[in-house]
Amino acid sequence: MKKQQDTLFCVGFGDSARAVAGLVRAEGWRVVATTRSEDKIASLRDEGVEPVLFDETLAGYVPEGAHWLISTPPDETGCPAFNALKAVAGTADWIGYLSTTGVYGDLGGGWAFEWTPVNPQSEAGTRRVAAEADWRSVFPEATLFRLPGIYGPGRSALDRVREGKASRLIKKGQVFSRIHVDDIAACVHAAIDRAVRGSVLHPCDDYPAPPQDVITYAAELLNIELPPAIPVEMARLSPMAMRFYSECKRMSNARTKSITGWCPIYPDYQTGLKAILDTE
Repeated sequence: MKKQQDTLFCVGFGDSARAVAGLVRAEGWRVVATTRSEDKIASLRDEGVEPVLFDETLAGYVPEGAHWLISTPPDETGCPAFNALKAVAGTADWIGYLSTTGVYGDLGGGWAFEWTPVNPQSEAGTRRVAAEADWRSVFPEATLFRLPGIYGPGRSALDRVREGKASRLIKKGQVFSRIHVDDIAACVHAAIDRAVRGSVLHPCDDYPAPPQDVITYAAELLNIELPPAIPVEMARLSPMAMRFYSECKRMSNARTKSITGWCPIYPDYQTGLKAILDTE
């Protein structure tokens, strides 16, 4: 009997899901992805992806026995993907949910491990915790990928420095973990390959670092004058940036490496930014 083609069903198709799709398509997988815009249907088909319109009929078009990758952010009504698909979640073979490290809240610079209890201290973090619980309620073996700050081509410190939008915001003791989008894809791919189920995973780099150091390195790579150093309390921050700076933690990926066999291609921001610049 001919083996049924493996299928990845992406609910949300941003940079991270697109990168995962690229890896599995190279192995012969079928990729089905949602879009809210009919204008994007043709471009998805051009990528070799089967588009499905995210509307009230979505549940009727879910491929049975697929691996689901959920990347839609929750809003005041909860996770949009969960609200639309909870009744048919049992048809999935595997579900991975892209969450955030915001579920841990502020750890005062301490380490968050894969078993650290959640303690959200923002509305966004609280929504993520609720979304994780929702998915586990209908698919107990859902794998949770808690992502730190994401960067990659077109969305890195290099772009902000070039555009003159970067500042070296200074807050004593502040550190962040980061992850290159290609490393997210590699970690999700490894989890799928090893059939990891029901785990919490931390796709993150190995060396958390102060945010001003990243901006400094980007400016040096580009041979551009250093952006100004500004105390964070004097900066005009967006609500998202304020949330980032209100929390300080280091993410451990040791258990994630052990479970999946994954190691980051870009273990620190230096190698990640240098690779982006080299490919431009």
